[in-house]
Amino acid sequence: MKISRNGILLAGAFIVLIFSLLLNVSLGSVSIPMPTILEGLFSGSWDKNSYEQIILNYRFPKALVAILAGVGLSISGLQMQTFFRNPLAGPYVLGISSGAGFGVAILILAGSIFGFASNAMNPWAVAVAGTMGAGLILVLVSLVAWRVKDSMTLLIVGIMFGAAVSSIISVLAYFSGAEALKLYTIWSMGSLGGLGWAQVTLLSVVILLGLIPVIFSIRAFNASLLGESYAASMGISPLKLRWLMIISTGLMSGAVTAFCGPIAFVGIAVPHVARIIWKTADHRILFPASALCGSVLLLLCDAIGQLPGSAQSLPINAVTSLIGAPIVIGLVLKRNFSKEF
Repeated sequence: MKISRNGILLAGAFIVLIFSLLLNVSLGSVSIPMPTILEGLFSGSWDKNSYEQIILNYRFPKALVAILAGVGLSISGLQMQTFFRNPLAGPYVLGISSGAGFGVAILILAGSIFGFASNAMNPWAVAVAGTMGAGLILVLVSLVAWRVKDSMTLLIVGIMFGAAVSSIISVLAYFSGAEALKLYTIWSMGSLGGLGWAQVTLLSVVILLGLIPVIFSIRAFNASLLGESYAASMGISPLKLRWLMIISTGLMSGAVTAFCGPIAFVGIAVPHVARIIWKTADHRILFPASALCGSVLLLLCDAIGQLPGSAQSLPINAVTSLIGAPIVIGLVLKRNFSKEF
């Protein structure tokens, strides 16, 4: 049976993902050889007890979070770009990420003002606050989506929600104490670490729930590339696609932001990278391709940010922005988006 070029590329990307996972887990303040990691994972016996603790309790959960965040952000970005026919749309344009930041700001910044921030940086407290904030904006966006019919109007309203929430966060930051402001700033830089297996499991469940609407939307996204009139002639409902997109991106981008903080550029850059490598607009290929590319990118960015051999590590946003910004600038300057959107 003849294997297509896209199938070969997907298989190759999966192999790169496995290698990136092992590389990510092996690097850090203590370098652990990949053969040692593989032997420990498959046999259950480790050369040193410290290796087992480092791999299973810290590095492996962090690597899985990188994969989940890469999948959630890249697929959310692809949905946004296709639905709004905008090459620079990302998973955060509806303001849902800003809503998660608002929830965390209430916990940390408002908590310091009113004196209830004793457990502000507890991972569960941050995740719950971020989820509630993202859920609030998701409800507001859903109400707007129910009222308006024009997709561009929805995009503009989503951006305005994000701007309004950001202004409230600025006011809270102005009145909060220095320690709370520092904590919120650190959270806003993004982090893939600090989550236990319980949080990783919950994040996995939410990402999987967010992927369910994607599976039922692939045909609709392909049809929408040719315009709403053509999609309607094929029996595709733009309103139904809009709701599926809002639910999917709301769950995935909201959960990633709540657990990891805002992570920049992945959702914007990765779908374009997938289009360039696979040379297709077929979402049956682009969705898995974007998921693989997003996972690999975040694993590699996290490996770089760990500063191998050093006890220090860089915020994940510093690395993704450093890599993602040139990609987006290059795409804007070199590619003719009018032929694709």
